[in-house]
Amino acid sequence: MKDPECIAFLQWALPQLQLRWPGYRKVRRQVCKRVDRRIRALGLEGVDAYRARLEADPAEWAVLDDLTRITISRFFRERDVFTYLCQTALPELHALAAPGPVCVWSAGCGGGEEAYTLAIAAREQAIPVRIVATDWDEHQLVRAREARYSAGCLKDLPARWRISAFEQEGGEFVLHDDFHRNVELLHQDIRRDMPAGPFHLILCRYLAFTYFDAPLQREIAERLLTRTVAGGFLALGKHESWPLDAPGVIEVQPGLRVYRKL
Repeated sequence: MKDPECIAFLQWALPQLQLRWPGYRKVRRQVCKRVDRRIRALGLEGVDAYRARLEADPAEWAVLDDLTRITISRFFRERDVFTYLCQTALPELHALAAPGPVCVWSAGCGGGEEAYTLAIAAREQAIPVRIVATDWDEHQLVRAREARYSAGCLKDLPARWRISAFEQEGGEFVLHDDFHRNVELLHQDIRRDMPAGPFHLILCRYLAFTYFDAPLQREIAERLLTRTVAGGFLALGKHESWPLDAPGVIEVQPGLRVYRKL
């Protein structure tokens, strides 16, 4: 599929899945390679034939929906954000949650890097935590359960954490079992299912507020708020923003996209 064909197809198809084209502009080739493979698997002649298949077969939209998922994750992704979360937010939430654990939800957890980053930070500070990590992709959850990572996944992690939390096996780094114990991994699609909560910290980074359309973003934001305790934190990606028509939060550090529930 040539790039202009890819762009035209995605601009037509994504809105029908409540997804937004701008979120896919830089990652479109990943999606179009998958669509190309699907077209060949169906024995179709090209993207126009696939579009006709979608119009004739509603079940094919669910297949396309799976092909649009983007999974990019690593430990300590966006270092300044995680420095704030680990050094400032976690201790504040420890005081708020006492005498119980700080309850955290990592939405769209990928291979578990985000959830385990917080588990390591909490252990270092002797802060009790209970972390729920959810993702739609079973393959990513298998990675999270195995907790085996390449050096590239850990490149932003503080060196002392890499030494204390991982065992190197060949070219991979394996997370020590102790850091699994307070992390619960669940197969959920945030559009349809969310853990009940309540949570002191919710991370929804480079998922809803990058790829979903505006009405769905607002719906997700409102549902996230119902699962956040008063004074709790919500963290987005640095290139995302909380919907203006979903009030109830204030950004605590300009530019970090970390919000606090009022």
